Amino acid sequence: MIKELCIGASMAVLIFLIIMGQNVIPLLLLAGLGFFLYMLMDKKGLVSSSQFAGYNSQVDFNFDDIGGQAPAKQELKEALDFVLHAGKITEMGIRPLKGILLTGPPGTGKTLLAKAAAAYTRSVFMATSGSEFIEVYAGVGAQRVRQLFKAAKERATKEKKDGAIIFVDEIDVLGSQRGSNTGHMEYDQTLNQLLVEMDGVNNDDQVRILVVGATNREDMLDPALLRPGRFDRIVRVDLPDKAARLHILEIHCRNKPLADNVSLEDIAQESFGFSGAHLESVANEAAILALRENSSLIHQHHFKEAVDKVMMGEKIDRKPNDDERYRIAVHETGHALISELNRPGSVSHITVTTRGRALGYMRVIPEDDIYLYTRDYLEQQIQICLAGAVAEKIILNSQSTGASNDFNEAIKCTRQIITAGLSSLGVVWEDIIPRECYHKEVQEIISQQEKIVVGLLNSKLKALKEIARLLVDQEYISGDELREKIKEREVIN
Repeated sequence: MIKELCIGASMAVLIFLIIMGQNVIPLLLLAGLGFFLYMLMDKKGLVSSSQFAGYNSQVDFNFDDIGGQAPAKQELKEALDFVLHAGKITEMGIRPLKGILLTGPPGTGKTLLAKAAAAYTRSVFMATSGSEFIEVYAGVGAQRVRQLFKAAKERATKEKKDGAIIFVDEIDVLGSQRGSNTGHMEYDQTLNQLLVEMDGVNNDDQVRILVVGATNREDMLDPALLRPGRFDRIVRVDLPDKAARLHILEIHCRNKPLADNVSLEDIAQESFGFSGAHLESVANEAAILALRENSSLIHQHHFKEAVDKVMMGEKIDRKPNDDERYRIAVHETGHALISELNRPGSVSHITVTTRGRALGYMRVIPEDDIYLYTRDYLEQQIQICLAGAVAEKIILNSQSTGASNDFNEAIKCTRQIITAGLSSLGVVWEDIIPRECYHKEVQEIISQQEKIVVGLLNSKLKALKEIARLLVDQEYISGDELREKIKEREVIN
């Protein structure tokens, strides 16, 4: 209405000046320049709050639709109850929560939790990203922060809701420690404005605003954001454990035709370290593989193949020559034999099929999720890492560059032994250990484990050769077939 009145008044003035015989060309040029600047400012987010219209997402699911994350959901619900029961918390003299920070690895469901929070509190949900507020133009980010809070209140009022949840993904971009971006004060101004807006949120406001941030770099956030009165709750959203992985797989397989031989529990066991996003991809890739084979049902081997694809990438056409192929088979068989000798039943399968950057690989079935490691466990992991190169040396009298990543993993396990105080050095601080002493301890641990691996593989030399040849012919050997071959060779011996 105001815009129409201004346009009408401007036209009336323009007509009046023309009638009076005035030269209106300079005024027209000035008006054109003003209109251009207005449109430019509007495009950069300096004028209209309508830019946030697209950030309002329809929330059509709740916490029950999110697999796993039971501790995070419980803690988040408890915090959201303060929003739902504002009257009761006022009577108890409780200060309302202004912000909740979701922190954890990528793909663990932080955005889904924020959307479920909006449905739980029957609030307007507005989502944006920290990078949306950072521009090279001074003052743009701070203005956008003000507009976001204003737009949230306007939308909630329009939809007759008394709450609004503002979800800021990648909040570490917006809220990084002030002074860390040298020569770029725009970052600091934007963060300062966010702090001001959060301080201005009151429980007696007509629209109660709750800011939910998500990051996988909590260490980068400015301490002012994390103090009480701003982000009052920090909810850890971790990678799912086995039970949670099973729940997530069940959710993503609800609309998929599964064969009777599918055991989602086995897939959950084999997918240790996978996030919710990885597991969704596993279910999707398994369905794609079944479709490729014109199968009306998704079978267990489709899921196993999908786990490999998500973990290591798609199969590629690159084919090693016969000598390289045999070397790869020997290498992977060495890994598999030591894994089976240390923990019977641990090998899922071995293959010389090239996938991603790997020319071949041996995949193990993880034990129940382990979060604490003993020295014996770490030494066994070192043995498995060294076994490929040792097998090459025993059978082919030489090693290859294919063991580079294995050696890196062996060094990581060795460092864990030393830094955890499990080595002969006792409890030490890695940063102040003399380099020569540190290097000597690493060499001693690895040399000791290498000797053990040499002895174990020499005792299984015939099985090593036979399985490697079989792997070259078949390209793929399942864990059960591998264990059967080992037993056959033991009976012959």
